[in-house]
Amino acid sequence: MTDPRNNLPTLDALRTMPIAEITTLAAEVLAVLQDDADAALKSAKALKDWLDGAIALKFGERAREARAALGKDTGTVRFSEGSVTVVADLPKKTEWDQAKLAALVETIRASGEDPSQYVEISLSVSERAYGAWPDAIRRNFEPARTLRTGKPAFRLLRD
Repeated sequence: MTDPRNNLPTLDALRTMPIAEITTLAAEVLAVLQDDADAALKSAKALKDWLDGAIALKFGERAREARAALGKDTGTVRFSEGSVTVVADLPKKTEWDQAKLAALVETIRASGEDPSQYVEISLSVSERAYGAWPDAIRRNFEPARTLRTGKPAFRLLRD
């Protein structure tokens, strides 16, 4: 199955093609298919956002009322609409002021207490800063550093 406009495989045909066959396609063809897949993904995400917005409008007030009846502002509630059970979740999203937390950690430490009993402490180093450090400093940090790779990504751009 090919696209009659340009004799390229369609995205639907691509789903059933063996990977080995896809790897034989010219880079220009792969670039067109990647663009088509990106456009399809963007379209699908926009459609899902649109649908999710409509669902939120339809059931948002009932979910709020169900939470209020349980005496809570957030969390999961369930209710029925015909033969469908609606599960409405409104998660908490707590944000902490890092500068204020750091000051509180120092206050706890100064009073002789262990701050790790109250807060999770996480240390990190930016790769940009690490790369700019003098070699002597960097060598001290190397035993604490592990470099892992993420998922490879390729963007094929046509001229």
